[in-house]
Amino acid sequence: MCSMGKRVRKSSHSSVRSVGRGFYRLLVVLSAMIVALFVAYKLIRRQPSFADGPQYNALPTPVMPVSSSAPPNPSATPAPSLTRKEKTWTFLLAASDATSGNADTIMVGMYDTVNQKAGLISIPRDTIYEGITPNGGHFYKINSVYAYYGAEGLAQAVSEMLGIPIDHYVTVNIKGFKALVNAVDGVDVNIPVYMDYDDPTQDLHIHYSAGMTHLNGQQAMEVARFRHNNDGKPQVSYTDIQRTQMQQTILKAIAKKVLSNPQKIGQYVEIFSQYVTTDLDLSEMLWFVEPALGFDMENLSNATLPGDSAVTYKGWTWCHQLDREESLALINEMVNPYTTPVMLDMTNMPQK
Repeated sequence: MCSMGKRVRKSSHSSVRSVGRGFYRLLVVLSAMIVALFVAYKLIRRQPSFADGPQYNALPTPVMPVSSSAPPNPSATPAPSLTRKEKTWTFLLAASDATSGNADTIMVGMYDTVNQKAGLISIPRDTIYEGITPNGGHFYKINSVYAYYGAEGLAQAVSEMLGIPIDHYVTVNIKGFKALVNAVDGVDVNIPVYMDYDDPTQDLHIHYSAGMTHLNGQQAMEVARFRHNNDGKPQVSYTDIQRTQMQQTILKAIAKKVLSNPQKIGQYVEIFSQYVTTDLDLSEMLWFVEPALGFDMENLSNATLPGDSAVTYKGWTWCHQLDREESLALINEMVNPYTTPVMLDMTNMPQK
């Protein structure tokens, strides 16, 4: 009986040691995999490229200025003495509407990875911009550039308008926007006005009361696209400026939830690869992973370029004419990648 008890205890100790050795081997294998992935990440990732200064008249546009009150349109890029801030990039963020192909959302972002600061400026879609279509016609709103010349053309136009280089562009399909909101289990947004709009041709139905509301992907898209109620009259309290501010609010809410749920990175990557178009390659996108994980959303500032949204320009109604002085101040405060201020004669903001 005693010898049998000893054999049992010996077998038990042996089993514990065996499990311990197996667990140790598993830890070694997992550690090796983590090290290998980390090394691969470090080897693959590559610092994104920088664009040159704005390429004025890169698109087929009429000769500027359009009036004596407008600033001269430079014929060359800014002087080479302008110095870029260290590891600071600018981005065009855009999305098209579902029917015309025009840009429904136009934003410019700046990310200073050294000081962990970022800025986001919305350009109202109806902002005045003179352009010529490929068949020789004319258009006078910045959103039309996207329909005729794509993301690269829009990046050039925005660069010329703001007087800063646009390093890279990111365009998002509406389906991707909805998928990302759903991936983070929706967002909470304070809707500022009563929304009542229907467009059967786009299967778009927007019906929301004012106040804090939890939105899923479809609902967030609807709120972001809202412009006016069914009577066709823009709300006095909800101009195109407020519309772009609403879009910024939703994007900030999405970004905050994305950064707070890094465990869903596989889902984010899948959505990104399916619905996002960008000139950044995979190695360049990986470069931003490390600084982004340490980014505090409190360091993100956002604004909309101010101006008059009821201007008639060369027969086109409801154009947004930028306030040059106020817009320039926001450009320098939030998205200027240079170590020195952008000057007014470096920009191209047409006036009637």
